[in-house]
Amino acid sequence: MKFSLIAGAFWVIAATITALLPMRRQMAPGLVLLVLAPVLLIYIGYETSWWVTGLALAAFLSMFRNPLRALVKWMMGKPIEIPKEIQEQLNKGQKK
Repeated sequence: MKFSLIAGAFWVIAATITALLPMRRQMAPGLVLLVLAPVLLIYIGYETSWWVTGLALAAFLSMFRNPLRALVKWMMGKPIEIPKEIQEQLNKGQKK
């Protein structure tokens, strides 16, 4: 099996573990996974064919649909809805 697909499988496992964390603890590992995803997709595309890369892209978009949706809204200048749990954490941090 190609190394890029093994790395992709580990990326999926790491994303699943991150999703199981409480919302306030998902930010840092989620951001790392979000940044690594395009590099991994390019590497998968380099080692395999376009349709395998398409499947990997579909999996990535499915797993990160909410952060990507918020990013697109932010880039368009629209307001972003922050989950209540994260908003409470932000408010606690501002009170200190």
